[in-house]
Amino acid sequence: MKILFVVNREQDWPFEIAGSCVATARAYLTDPAYSSVDAQVVNLCRADRYQGRGYYVSLLAEARGHAPLPEVKTIEDLQAPAHLEMLAEEVDPLAQRALQHAASHVFELDAYFGRDPANLHPTLAQHLFNAVKAPLLRAVFERAGARWRLQDARAIGVADTPPQHRPFLFAAATEYVTGRRRPRLWSAESVVPAIAILHDERATDRPSNDLALRKFVDAAPSVGLRAEIVTPGALDRLADFDGLFIRATTSVGHYTYEFARRAAALGMPVMDDPDSILKCTNKVYLHELMTRHRVPTPKTIMVHRGNLGEIVPALGLPCILKQPDSGFGLGVVKIESERQLMLRAAQLLERSELLIAQEWLPTVFDWRVGVLDRRPLFVCKYFMAPGHWQVIKRGPSARVEGSTVALAVGEAPEIVINTAVRAASLIGASLYGVDLKQVGDQCYLIEVNDNPNVDAGNEDQVLQDALYREVMGVFARRISARRRVAA
Repeated sequence: MKILFVVNREQDWPFEIAGSCVATARAYLTDPAYSSVDAQVVNLCRADRYQGRGYYVSLLAEARGHAPLPEVKTIEDLQAPAHLEMLAEEVDPLAQRALQHAASHVFELDAYFGRDPANLHPTLAQHLFNAVKAPLLRAVFERAGARWRLQDARAIGVADTPPQHRPFLFAAATEYVTGRRRPRLWSAESVVPAIAILHDERATDRPSNDLALRKFVDAAPSVGLRAEIVTPGALDRLADFDGLFIRATTSVGHYTYEFARRAAALGMPVMDDPDSILKCTNKVYLHELMTRHRVPTPKTIMVHRGNLGEIVPALGLPCILKQPDSGFGLGVVKIESERQLMLRAAQLLERSELLIAQEWLPTVFDWRVGVLDRRPLFVCKYFMAPGHWQVIKRGPSARVEGSTVALAVGEAPEIVINTAVRAASLIGASLYGVDLKQVGDQCYLIEVNDNPNVDAGNEDQVLQDALYREVMGVFARRISARRRVAA
């Protein structure tokens, strides 16, 4: 499939790019021959007027299956104040960081296929392109007090680009057509692909301890990579890396989710990807997905304000009540009485319209199976904290964890491994920690966690350093595959 650039006048696009051709808007709209060409249309006409020429280029391109850039929906969205408000909210954190040193009170940013011709704010330009999907975009930010705000975003035509920007536009369009990124200014130490390992040393619940982080960094060169630990303030540097490994506690609406989305938008391998974070952090979604695919789970009820009276008759007491985005045992309550149920459900329903209630299955330990790239990576028994019903016991001044005992994958019951891999594969091909309970010959899925714990001395007891090499090896293979496709 070729790229078909559509412009108002032929002289607007004097460039020749392999794998592309050019047509005027009038020819594309009126010549029947364009109805049957195999092409993707890149609409470089000004498209800010309803039913104008640029509007109809994208409209007919959609009807012809030409996958236009921008789509008609994008053109209409850019005219809608409500959509502009949503876009302003989405880019706000990045805009505050990127424009904090701007001198004026109004800042105009052009993005050509996601590239900033001034080369001042490349990450912000790329983010706008990923969000809006318009080949030529002009965004206007205004500062009120200490904060910047997106005031306008519109799809511009090639005629609106300054003559001095045309060489840059040609390079950006070539990059878009060929899929090849412009060469980066590599330092001597960054010739090999680089992995960013996101870590927040201030966090209480961290998925990897300091020794494990060092082992990931040390394992990278053995598979042809370079790894660097980065902090939550490194979002603007993300484009300098080839992959992202999140080793900070994830949640939707959190800075980790923003990192994941940015990495995915840049096309780089990321663990865990934004879809996995979104799906794994919501137990209502997991319940629906596993029920649909008949993965065995404890008896479960989706709870809302209208069915609280059905919980005890169906599940008995004690039972477990969970808020959808609970993690590390937080937001998970063991219910001993109907009075406690009503009290805690009322509290949790203030935060979420739906909750999860499950029958209580007492076990001495939970199985944890680490699944990477749809294959089992490690298997552990997580024993309950002494005198407690969960793996982690939190007190006013102390936190106590049960012990962790790792086994070789072949030592674990086959039903445990198969159930874990099957459940994780329904989410994706990233890195997951699957929690299960085994009662007799039956195995029940409790949840699938994105961003699972990998701590030195726990999950690596069997594989040791090979565990870290395996994770880095998946990154290496995915980066290599991405480069082959680009080439």
